[in-house]
Amino acid sequence: MSTDILINVTPQETRVALIEQGAVQELHIERSNLRGRAGNVYLGKVVRVLPGMQSAFIDIGLERAAFLHVADIWEARPHDGSNSAPQPIERLLFDGQSVMVQVVKDPIGTKGARLSTQISIAGRMLVYLPQDPHIGISQRIENEAERDALRQKVQALLPPDERGGFIIRTMAEDASDADLGMDVDYLCKTWAGVTRQAKSRPAPALLYQDLSLAQRVLRDFVGDDTTSIQVDSRENFQKLQEFAQVYTPSVMSRLLHYTGERPLFDLYGVEEEIQRALGRRVDLKSGGYLIIDQTEAMTTIDVNTGSYVHGRNFDDTIFKTNLEAAQAIVRQLRLRNLGGIIILDFIDMENAEHKSSVLAELHKALSRDRTKVSVSGFSSLGLVEMTRKRTRESLAHILCEPCPACDGKGQVKTARTVCYEILRELLREAKQFNPREFRILASQMVIDMFLEEESQNLAQLGDFIRKPIALQVQNGYQQEQYDIVLM
Repeated sequence: MSTDILINVTPQETRVALIEQGAVQELHIERSNLRGRAGNVYLGKVVRVLPGMQSAFIDIGLERAAFLHVADIWEARPHDGSNSAPQPIERLLFDGQSVMVQVVKDPIGTKGARLSTQISIAGRMLVYLPQDPHIGISQRIENEAERDALRQKVQALLPPDERGGFIIRTMAEDASDADLGMDVDYLCKTWAGVTRQAKSRPAPALLYQDLSLAQRVLRDFVGDDTTSIQVDSRENFQKLQEFAQVYTPSVMSRLLHYTGERPLFDLYGVEEEIQRALGRRVDLKSGGYLIIDQTEAMTTIDVNTGSYVHGRNFDDTIFKTNLEAAQAIVRQLRLRNLGGIIILDFIDMENAEHKSSVLAELHKALSRDRTKVSVSGFSSLGLVEMTRKRTRESLAHILCEPCPACDGKGQVKTARTVCYEILRELLREAKQFNPREFRILASQMVIDMFLEEESQNLAQLGDFIRKPIALQVQNGYQQEQYDIVLM
């Protein structure tokens, strides 16, 4: 399947869109002031060790302390193949200690970054593991003979004194010895620079920063099926050319500078796709639709037939809608970068073969997703539960913030409900204070409700408390916002 990659660069942010079969499949955004930290290596300082949680908080120079669990401490785990329990964290760390760590998950919401002491540095074809003298191979390379040949090839390229290990990435399948040798040399030199800085700088300190988003595109996203990589910034195009000449020379012929008059993302309809990806409803071509609700704990996706009634019978309609929805769901997961627990509520199907076909279609679509996923079958309630690894914020969390009117609830109290709250509050105030007059400050909708439909109730309360009640519109107030002033 051919892929086009679009890179839109401004001084404020870099945006990348992956286009497959003419449709946007993935969006990646990196802002200059909020650059992702996953992959960065820090010299951190232990702020607090929590034996009860077998975890520690580490200061790495960010706004919030980062989190390190004992399971992510390389030194805590047995490496002799035994299943013995890890050492207690209180034996490994103490307050004020300096420790080298790597961010494995960016800060998300109110949670700090997740850390590991097992360092890994990614290259084009290899991932370097300085603490683990082991050569592993990507599971996507399935041919056993090919796996053995690659392992022997990399082993022969290692320096005699090299004590670290490597993971061979899928990109290395057709790589030459020279390409692999360049990757080994680059990674070893990078690690040498990290260790030098760790000895000379006080904690907290940044020792290694992962590549920029545009550079990671060339390193991680480009494959044999990539037709073109278009960049709309001359300066960044030249920087990417320099990077590609050294690390990804095979990409050079496909790296293009876009000079058209129309903005690159407008030309391919990416801007419209971004707007649609922020909505709850996703329309399917058949007339069905998805409803996507994202919460802190999980994401739920509900499938509906909508106006689709073209099947031979109702079961056929449901089956075809679910098949189309399976593909659309996977696209939305990648497009919105939804992670964590995801619950899929397909339309109920009685036919076991239909269920199997929908699950097979879902797995087929997920095979194109680079992010690790795990899918269970249909539950007794007819739901499909799945998880998708979350290493960075979703598209909505990057581009949006909770609504100030509803505080993220998605709904606000009606004007009538607010009126009744105000009437109860007036009664409480009248029992405690004896002002000359009560003045209600509220939004236009609430004041209009008091002047019209609730005017009789307001007049009755005024007679009951024997005080005049004045109304005043506050244009800046949201519908739920009000104040009662004692004059």
